[in-house]
Amino acid sequence: MKLSKLIQNIKVISIADFSDSSEILDITNNSREVKKGSMFVAVTGYSVDGHQFISDAISNGASAIVVENNKYPNELFSNNNVIKIVVENSRKAFANLSCQFYGNPSKELKLVGITGSNGKTTTAFFVKNLFETAGYKTGLLGTISNIVGEFKEDSQLTTPESNTINKYLRQMVSEGITHCVMEVSSHSLVLDRVSGLDFDYGIFTNITSDHLDFHKNFENYLEAKKILFDNLKDDATVIYNADDKSWEKLLLNNNSKKISYGQNDLASCRIGDVYFNMDGTSFNLKIYENIFEFNTDLIGEFNAFNASCAAIVGVNEGYQNDIILRGINSTPQVPGRFEVVSKNNKKVVVDYSHTADSLQKALEAVREIAKKERPIHTVFGCGGNRDKSKRPIMGEIADRLSDEIYVTSDNPRFENPSEIIKDVLVGIKRERTNVDENREGAIKNAICNSEPNAVILIAGKGHEDYQIINGVKNHFSDKEIALKYLESCN
Repeated sequence: MKLSKLIQNIKVISIADFSDSSEILDITNNSREVKKGSMFVAVTGYSVDGHQFISDAISNGASAIVVENNKYPNELFSNNNVIKIVVENSRKAFANLSCQFYGNPSKELKLVGITGSNGKTTTAFFVKNLFETAGYKTGLLGTISNIVGEFKEDSQLTTPESNTINKYLRQMVSEGITHCVMEVSSHSLVLDRVSGLDFDYGIFTNITSDHLDFHKNFENYLEAKKILFDNLKDDATVIYNADDKSWEKLLLNNNSKKISYGQNDLASCRIGDVYFNMDGTSFNLKIYENIFEFNTDLIGEFNAFNASCAAIVGVNEGYQNDIILRGINSTPQVPGRFEVVSKNNKKVVVDYSHTADSLQKALEAVREIAKKERPIHTVFGCGGNRDKSKRPIMGEIADRLSDEIYVTSDNPRFENPSEIIKDVLVGIKRERTNVDENREGAIKNAICNSEPNAVILIAGKGHEDYQIINGVKNHFSDKEIALKYLESCN
């Protein structure tokens, strides 16, 4: 793409050694990805400043470099035949440049953005399956995987960097995909990764205290989520959880069409008669004059809420009732989201619940299923180098809702696992708690030493097939370990 066309929609403070004939072949904020003809955007990050790698980008063949300030001498660039472009905010410029470079593919797709503390992934699976049931080829960008037609890769980020997003969206359009469902994290909103995207739907699942290591306080976290809705076009549709008291602040100043769901009287779409067991969940949903009766294999009251978002999309799109019913009821199990594995009468639930709210909801669902007839054993830990305030809270929740607790490591990253566990134990008041830094040992202990009819919740990692210890990623799957000891101990 001609550089003159690429930069036409960003505010340029100054540009040096500009040539109208300059051709940009690629765009990146990673100097290691730079090749001849690339534009390198030096983004100021929270841990690393991309401006430190300008020399590397020049050495690797960059044709143009975007910087956020003018302290870098023009000679550094001109002596290497590199165009220097100064902007006010390189991160926002990176997003807008990415949209432009790939031809604004989001405008050619029905794009659904889903944000919230919990439920994003499962809601995305419901919406994707609904679109496909209606006959539309659908892409997915999310926590578990990015799916573009036959291409599928494990995700590194819930929401990728802006150039990667736009690259995938362009690939979707090229392959005849017409719809895309995207999980939108609070980090991605603050870091402008989705800036410039043309969303047709903005879905809000819920918000609870999370990521406070990054956002510092709940108010900042809420403001981060609000960015998605502040930037929706007026003819977009917002679907929001009316049972979550934060929705009013979140949607302040939003002029899009709004549809609410929930169990309270304020919801325009009412969820009722929720029942679930180890086989799935049934519920009804009144949307305007229609009453749908759903039966999904996904377990838990929270999945009635997640499914409702998708059903409302279907009604808003004008799909026939039988398509909406089939789309919801046929949605497959989401890996690591209240996923049940069993042997004889013993049940193990593998769940991604790694926040206080999600752990409480998972345990409340287990207790509802157990009906005081089955003992509940909980295996969990907390991630290292993340929000420390939730650790004793999660300990208190596990203490209150479990018969037996096994506190272990999650992803300790660069923290000492024993120190993380000490923080968790502050919230546990019982006299005896099982503690084992080794996650496999804790899972083995819970499965092998529990009652024959026990329900064992393994919380925190869900679909993840790795564990990060001292910065090293090692293969580790809660589901694989659970199956191993269900077989060997029973």
